[in-house]
Amino acid sequence: MISFEALFQLAASTRGGVEVFEATLPVPKTSKQLMAQTDDRYLSMIARCIFRAGFVWRVIDNKWPGFETAFSQFNPLAVAHFSDEKLEELAQDRSIVRNFTKIVAVRNNAVYLLDRQRSHGSFGQFIADWPEDNITGLWLELKKQGSRLGGNSGPMMLRSMGRDTFLLTSDVCQALVHHGFMKKFSPNSQRDLKLVEQVFENLRQETGRPLCQISRILACTL
Repeated sequence: MISFEALFQLAASTRGGVEVFEATLPVPKTSKQLMAQTDDRYLSMIARCIFRAGFVWRVIDNKWPGFETAFSQFNPLAVAHFSDEKLEELAQDRSIVRNFTKIVAVRNNAVYLLDRQRSHGSFGQFIADWPEDNITGLWLELKKQGSRLGGNSGPMMLRSMGRDTFLLTSDVCQALVHHGFMKKFSPNSQRDLKLVEQVFENLRQETGRPLCQISRILACTL
């Protein structure tokens, strides 16, 4: 099997060289930094990842100031108390993307954040406290207890907020198989997810790099 250092060199060769590539790699936040981010920012990123899914990201990002206004700056308590009539109004609001099921999901996730506030003090504390050796367990928590946070939406939210996680994009999945780390596997299988997680944990221990960097390096080898 090819060494990870060789994979890094391969990835760097396609991204402007070692120094340039190294500078572009994501850096995870510390637990203290994760806790310092307010829950409205977590809800905002949850909503952004949900609306980005299956859509052109550029359009969502360009409209995001309108989303912030429409959803009360993503104050979880305010959004959790949006009435059904309010949600129907938002479905007619041209300043946002008028996808009703995703609009409803934002309210559902506001309720979810409030529940974690009650149990952990804040959603940021909940995210920071989750064991680093069970990141796919956090994915499953978001999928089951949140709304529309399955697939890559939940992991992408975590990555965007600075929680160290790998992503199973198509490039990463192909790289894992192509370079011999995994045989054919399904990202939707909990058994396979645990096997993939162990691969990443082994690479983290071998390289000293966080999961997010290992994931990005693998994606850039193809």
